[in-house]
Amino acid sequence: MLTEIKTERLLLRPFREADRPEMVAIETDPRTNRYRVNPPDGPAAEHRFDTWLEHWRDHGYGYLAVFGPESPALLGLSGVRSRDFDGGKVLNLGYRFHPSAWGRGYAVEAASASVDWAERELAPTPVLISVNVVNQPSLRVVERLGFTRYEETEEGDGAVVRHYRR
Repeated sequence: MLTEIKTERLLLRPFREADRPEMVAIETDPRTNRYRVNPPDGPAAEHRFDTWLEHWRDHGYGYLAVFGPESPALLGLSGVRSRDFDGGKVLNLGYRFHPSAWGRGYAVEAASASVDWAERELAPTPVLISVNVVNQPSLRVVERLGFTRYEETEEGDGAVVRHYRR
């Protein structure tokens, strides 16, 4: 079971119950939701956090809490979760950071470490990234990670989502 991943500047580890208030605050921050058609409110973010903990219990891996080099404050999340897509199992790569962490390369660093771990430990299940086509910052992260466009779908909420694989 994964205990932690260290990068040059970051520490990634499984979520703990104590991370809930900070992560719910990140999940419900309007700035982190500007590209979501239906952003989560408090109860929805709490439920999402519950599903992350449950995924860890069921699979032994999942989304990770990300911490920076100089502060014990939670910066955000990165990691992979099991997901059904296009008739098969994939590992959905997720990343979301507090606005104070934007612009420092943390998303690329954390996501790259998450993908490297997943490809090494969970192969041959492919890693997939799904991004709203209007979310240019996230599309730049995908590009820097070296993922290739795979498919584009329209979600039930009207958002057009581009899916990428490496």
